[in-house]
Amino acid sequence: MRTGAARTIARTAMRSMAIKAPNPNLKKVVFVDAARTPFCVAGTEFEDLMAHDLLREAIKGLMAKSEITGEEIDYCLMGTVIQEVLTSNIAREAAMGAGLPTKMVAHTSTQACISANTCTATGMGLIQTDHCDVVMAGGVEVMSDLPIRFSRPIRKRLLKLGKAKTTQAKLNLLSGLTMADLTPQAPGVAEFSTGEIMGYSADKLAASFSISRADQDKFAARSHQRAQDATDQGLFKGEIIPVAGTKGKMVSVDNGIRPTTVEKLGGLKPAFVKPHGTVTAASSSFLTDGASASIITSEEYAKSRGIKYRSLLKDFVFAGCDPKTQLLLGPAHSTAQLLKRNNLKMSDIDIIEFHEAFAGQVLSNIAALDSDAWCKENLGMDKVGEMRVEIMNTRGGSLSLGHPFGATGTRLLKCATERLKFEDKKLALITACAAGGQGVAMLVERVPNY
Repeated sequence: MRTGAARTIARTAMRSMAIKAPNPNLKKVVFVDAARTPFCVAGTEFEDLMAHDLLREAIKGLMAKSEITGEEIDYCLMGTVIQEVLTSNIAREAAMGAGLPTKMVAHTSTQACISANTCTATGMGLIQTDHCDVVMAGGVEVMSDLPIRFSRPIRKRLLKLGKAKTTQAKLNLLSGLTMADLTPQAPGVAEFSTGEIMGYSADKLAASFSISRADQDKFAARSHQRAQDATDQGLFKGEIIPVAGTKGKMVSVDNGIRPTTVEKLGGLKPAFVKPHGTVTAASSSFLTDGASASIITSEEYAKSRGIKYRSLLKDFVFAGCDPKTQLLLGPAHSTAQLLKRNNLKMSDIDIIEFHEAFAGQVLSNIAALDSDAWCKENLGMDKVGEMRVEIMNTRGGSLSLGHPFGATGTRLLKCATERLKFEDKKLALITACAAGGQGVAMLVERVPNY
């Protein structure tokens, strides 16, 4: 017998699954192209650059190879998670820095690790409602230079300092301060709503789906080897824009790829739940610096201008779930809804690009979607089906290529599109989780002219 809470979850799931089919009368939105900087481990090649610098270079690199001119871009949407206070609307600052017209409107969005996906989806809406013909979307993150704050007691006193007229009044502001107040505050790594670190949640999630340490190590090793193979084959040359790094040399490849063996990974200690956890540093995505930018437009506009486009953005779904119990299961929720909304089965998907926050998180979502019990309890439906790992992230993923929070969504879109052409397939699924218990899934279809 199910508990009252379980019945409530099931009823909510059934209501959430009663979603409308896509509107066939909306304009078709197409992906023109994208570019990104190399994704580099924080504190290495880009440690002295601002997020503005990297995003500017990504935009410049995209425009240099694009058939679309800056004058044609109506709107710029860029994602970022940890904002630099000097460039709070980094979309606007980077766009102007890259030489795009000042008449172009730009705003910055944040939705944790799916921020770039949000920008793409928002851009689709602007195009489909005739507000825009052409939209630029992407994102950036620089984890090498985090905004570290004074404590709140210090901040309060600094704000009052300007009103203190005498030396004694200024000295009085020191009253009541403790040594703890002098400690700087870095951005929080724990969920605000639950106080739990994401890596700890990943470990709990893996345990709940019986995902073994060996399976996670195997998945992580695969990610790094696939990324290295793709790099060696030159498969990223069409998307990576070389950028001058901190030391003055041009950086043209991702520098976090570390091919290794499952046996070596097995020797690593747990990173979060100690001493018996199964998530390690190798099976977790690392802090990364990087930026990305893409151009999307309507199929109608592209054809009228004779512009080459690379894929059709068919549909997307964003989903929310309980951050306390299902923090990283957003991909399962959003994928199930997306397939149902488009009357598709998992077997209809030819290519999958899945954001690898943690190896255990990806494997847990796969297990959830292939579980009758989980799908009935949480989605109010029979199991969705198996996500085949062999068609997933064949060029590596966030575990190996890196994960600049605000930029990853565009990398997934570009990679899915190029894989459709390279592998001669029709339909791709992009999916990712995000902090706060959210997820996104998007359908991308190959077009005949690419």
